[in-house]
Amino acid sequence: MRKKYMPTLIICLLILITGLIGLGVHVIMKYTPTKAHMNLNEYYGQVADGEVALILGTEVLEQRGLVSGEEAYLPLEVVNTYLNQRYYWDSENSAILYATPSELLSFPASQEAGGQVWLKDGTVYLSLSFIRQYTDIDTYVSQNPARVAIQYDFSAVPTVTVLKNTSVRYLGGIKAEILREVKVGEKLIYMEGMEEWSQVATQDGYIGYIENKKISAPEELTSERDFQTEQYTYLSMDEPVNMVWHQVTSMEANGYLADAIQNMTGVNVISPTWFSIQDNAGNITSIASSDYVAQAHERGLQVWGLVDNFSENVQTTQVLSLTSSRQNLIRQLIQASVEVGLDGINVDFEYLSEEVGIHFLEFLREISIECHKNGLVLSVDNPVPEDFTSHYDRAEQGRVVDYVIIMGYDEHYVGSEEAGSVASLPWVEKGIQDTLEEVPAERVINGIPFYTRLWKTSGSLLSSEAIGMDAAQEAVNTNQAQVYWNKDVGQNYGTYELDGDTYQIWLEDAESVAAKVKLVPQYGLAGVAAWKLGFENSSIWPVITDNLQ
Repeated sequence: MRKKYMPTLIICLLILITGLIGLGVHVIMKYTPTKAHMNLNEYYGQVADGEVALILGTEVLEQRGLVSGEEAYLPLEVVNTYLNQRYYWDSENSAILYATPSELLSFPASQEAGGQVWLKDGTVYLSLSFIRQYTDIDTYVSQNPARVAIQYDFSAVPTVTVLKNTSVRYLGGIKAEILREVKVGEKLIYMEGMEEWSQVATQDGYIGYIENKKISAPEELTSERDFQTEQYTYLSMDEPVNMVWHQVTSMEANGYLADAIQNMTGVNVISPTWFSIQDNAGNITSIASSDYVAQAHERGLQVWGLVDNFSENVQTTQVLSLTSSRQNLIRQLIQASVEVGLDGINVDFEYLSEEVGIHFLEFLREISIECHKNGLVLSVDNPVPEDFTSHYDRAEQGRVVDYVIIMGYDEHYVGSEEAGSVASLPWVEKGIQDTLEEVPAERVINGIPFYTRLWKTSGSLLSSEAIGMDAAQEAVNTNQAQVYWNKDVGQNYGTYELDGDTYQIWLEDAESVAAKVKLVPQYGLAGVAAWKLGFENSSIWPVITDNLQ
């Protein structure tokens, strides 16, 4: 019997052994990490001869750089977007302009490699050494494929430390191909955590995944840097700015300054509307008056001359995008300001299109240099932040000018589809909060209105007119308007009927102005500016002064 069943037992035993071996192999294969390395040409994409792949921080870019000999070149667009937006392409003179706080430098482009600026097939490239000259970066140049990794963020960077020699893999899993081996103590940029794996980036440009059990908990790291660059200094007042704009329309109107300010108290800056861009060559019209300045100085007022772009004959993009017209504009403004003894220049360029954004910023950098050479305070007027005004780049403005002014009015305006406040308190406060996300509070001035709008609804037609404080109060009194304090907008609201039409008004008065001015010390702002002299009630001046402190 034993002999009869022995072959069967042997066969079963062999099957069992084979199964166990197969199971063991499966288990080993399942739980043994692969040692295969990923093809980097596949990872970074094929890199053509003479090109380099670009890795900026934790992002592999689609754009390519160029390489010539030992020098790598990056497209200007990449440099401006990620690293340093102050490299400005002067298309008129085929050169890169770079504005430091004290001087404007020019670097001519070459059609050949070897210099700092390479113009190739209509695209501007900057050498890596040129970029490092003015930009705090760490660079890692590697081959096979040719690539340049650049780190540019060194403040509060989320990082993890490698606790055990291991690998950064293409995907989260031990069967994913290896990108690079990492050793104990190496710092990795932490991007995103999952249950067992985390997405990380190495300093030299590999972005992949690592096991959580082999890294420390994330922590923010700020690196000490040796990079030195010239820092902006600012001309600022020792007391809160209490400014009023003065709309002056002719040289003769300057002679009425004494009458305009006879009841004014507390104000320390007056800004007359003296300069306008006249044409696309950057010439200006000026009604500046040294007598006006002398009178203002006698009253203890600084004078910041305003320049606008309101002429219908002027294309602001053309003026600011051509270096010749832009610098002509600056030259004339500085000359006119110095001649009459101004203390500052207030830039009021409005309705700027997105395409003019980079040229507007370059204008501010360049005029900042000249203003500070001549002891002139530079301020810039801005609408309240909205998505469609992001190209104003208030953060960059705040780095190069002395004061960024929020025009905290025109919430509702002549073309609005519905009646409403010119400057409701919540809207004004949000404008301040949004601006402070970009600009330090000590260089922000909040603009308030001395005017309101009287809205008229006639049938289905809506119209309005801007009126000053006294005229608004007269309309309320004459028509026995029903007026009450609307806490939602922080204003007295009134309405009345006349000749079958409905009138509405959101008053700017002592209560509404006090509420707005209180935001200045609340948020630690530099001060307040009011539009415009002549629209106020004389009793409003102490309201501003008392609430500004």
